[in-house]
Amino acid sequence: MQEKRLGDYTLLRCLGVGALGAAYLAEHRFLKRSFVVKILDEELSRDVDFVQRLEKEAALLATLDHPHIVKVHNVSEAEGRYFLVTDPVLDEKGEATNLYDYFRQKGGRLPEDEIARIAHQIASALDYTHEKGQSADPYAHRGLKPSNILITKKKEGIAVQLSDFGLSRVMGPSAYMSRIYKALAEKIGQPSETLPKQNLSFLHHYLCLAPEERWDKTAGSGAKVDTYAYGVLLYFLLTGKYPEGAFELPSQISPHYKLAWDALVRQCLSSNPAKRPSLLRQLVEELADVLPPPEPEKPAVTLKPLLKPGEIQRPEYEPDPGAIFKTETVVVPYQPKTEEKGDIKPVLTEMVIIAGGNFERGSNTGGRDEMPRHQITLDPYAIDIHPVTNEQFVQFLDVMGGEKDHNNNDIIRLRESRIKRLGGKLSIESGYAKHPVVGVTYYGAVAYAKWVGKRLPTEAEWEIAACGGLSDCIYPTGSDIDRSHANFFSSDTTPVMSYPSNGYGLYDMAGNAYQWCLDWYDYHYYSLSMQEPHSPKGPLQGVYRVLRGGCWKSLKEDLRCSHRHRNNPGTMNGTYGFRCATDVN
Repeated sequence: MQEKRLGDYTLLRCLGVGALGAAYLAEHRFLKRSFVVKILDEELSRDVDFVQRLEKEAALLATLDHPHIVKVHNVSEAEGRYFLVTDPVLDEKGEATNLYDYFRQKGGRLPEDEIARIAHQIASALDYTHEKGQSADPYAHRGLKPSNILITKKKEGIAVQLSDFGLSRVMGPSAYMSRIYKALAEKIGQPSETLPKQNLSFLHHYLCLAPEERWDKTAGSGAKVDTYAYGVLLYFLLTGKYPEGAFELPSQISPHYKLAWDALVRQCLSSNPAKRPSLLRQLVEELADVLPPPEPEKPAVTLKPLLKPGEIQRPEYEPDPGAIFKTETVVVPYQPKTEEKGDIKPVLTEMVIIAGGNFERGSNTGGRDEMPRHQITLDPYAIDIHPVTNEQFVQFLDVMGGEKDHNNNDIIRLRESRIKRLGGKLSIESGYAKHPVVGVTYYGAVAYAKWVGKRLPTEAEWEIAACGGLSDCIYPTGSDIDRSHANFFSSDTTPVMSYPSNGYGLYDMAGNAYQWCLDWYDYHYYSLSMQEPHSPKGPLQGVYRVLRGGCWKSLKEDLRCSHRHRNNPGTMNGTYGFRCATDVN
């Protein structure tokens, strides 16, 4: 498509047309980040009631933060059109794949463990939103269907994310139902394969409607409506059909599946909303418990001997009557339940070798702690081509089992990062897997480097690597730098390797995230370094550790190759990350 702008977004290409409008892959003009922009139909923008509902619900849509819900970043208006800005959920080909298309690609049959994984993730997202709202009016999707459940493939398996949350409520009952019935009328006499995708989306929505919705769109609890649609989705995944009328149970159509799906489907598809379950995740987790627990053994019955006529049974005396008051004096130490960790291996970064030799570092025109500019000699070393990312660091946290090292030092503060812990499990916010990890302490950076068999670069190694082989350079790009070369003076991190590399093939040496170095910081150290120029490693002790490179919110001045920054090694900051280095023989 021809390049077009909508507000601050450049529309790159159309990803598809759905029930509410068209979705486009777009790039923010200033942040240079990819988003999905969903432009709502033009007739909706002229509906005063719709605009009022959108303004009321927009704030709540933006607060939904769950790994299996597509993150809504912004709801805005430009050129008379309303649109939503969300994270891109795309496959390796840059396409958006929904559950309906994925099911058809697999020939209408999925492995049972994959169905269970998909069911668990959808249930987790629905439970999260239903518990978020008020008890009288829980927040709900109210438009769940196969075509608005997006699929991505990860190392651990299929991952789903629910889109269009709450938009059917924003759109309005009359407008939504009229579109559904129009799509149904156009469907009569046509096979579903020949229908336009927009009409097919409406048809899927109609097939997922709860009975009370078909008669009155405003009837019933949103949570119970979602539960019914969830039952329809399960039935579709298990059988390849939609339940209509007196339908057969999944076990009758697909007897090869072993888990007890019938009971869950029957509960969700109850015609009485009050009999549908409120929370779904626990029910899915209990599916594996198909065998009834063993009955406890009954105690043996002891029969007393019969007495002869006239015989008196003599009582039995307790030899130690006080025994019943005795307690066990041995205290058993508490042993926490240990979870077996799989063989988690790091995701390694490609490295570049910097040949040893004589170099100049520091500056005679910069800060006082950068003076004087002087010559040093370095041995050969290798350094990562980009900072450590969230997807790399989350593997390390899984191995550590927490956010502290064996010396009880903090590794990372999760609320300063894009890594979250939900229900004891770690996850990365949608779209941030390739971003540099931030919120990491110096101790966390050192521990990660040891885990992967590397170390942090020295301050001298970092500065020489940043110069990229240029002499008398001010920035990694040469004598000047702008926002097309690095991420600075912006609002967030960007994925690593989003900007051009320097002369050594290293990315993000300026901006995006500050990077911890191995050295202690000393204001006057460069004067001493002149006297010991061979592979300087900083002072022997200090209060602060060195940070280099600037970050996403830095000013241009902080991006200079010679600029020195420092902080306490235990500081956890939303701008602090790192990269690794190693010696070379």
